[in-house]
Amino acid sequence: MPSYPIHTIATAPETARPVLEHLEKTFGMVPDLAGAMANSPELIKAFIGLFQQVHSGTFTEAEIQALLLTNAVANACDWAVAFHTMLALKEGLTPADVEAMRGRGVPADGRLAALSGLARRLIETRGHVGGDDLATFVAAGFRREQALEVLAVTAASIITNYAGTMTRPPLDDVLRPHAWRS
Repeated sequence: MPSYPIHTIATAPETARPVLEHLEKTFGMVPDLAGAMANSPELIKAFIGLFQQVHSGTFTEAEIQALLLTNAVANACDWAVAFHTMLALKEGLTPADVEAMRGRGVPADGRLAALSGLARRLIETRGHVGGDDLATFVAAGFRREQALEVLAVTAASIITNYAGTMTRPPLDDVLRPHAWRS
């Protein structure tokens, strides 16, 4: 049972409603986690600003989903793992690569492996990544400055991962086939 109410657009605080409306247009629904986050208009507004920045950066949507799935697993957020599993598959990641990330493993795709590996190291070391981590990332075809963009994606995922852990929203029906337990 969730520990916070799950708001709809109609029940959310007025200043949180535009964010929920945007998410409904983006995903065709208001995800339960967003409904829980709407209990704090400040949180949901901060999240949407970062969300929009991350999705307009230099990474493809598939790469962003690989990052967000890796982060959800590293942060042990069951809701976010299910959500980003669904989106990663929708964006064309192979089921095998998705399952590898869900199992804390390495995707077979070398570029995704470097991206996922840097994201995991960033979380596990609280930002203390080393030169070898960056060299592996660059060797996979990324630019060094994109490692800083991984930080922006990580910040967005920390908001959702921690909010999901704190609020414990139920899995939306569409996410149930992708359920995951830490």
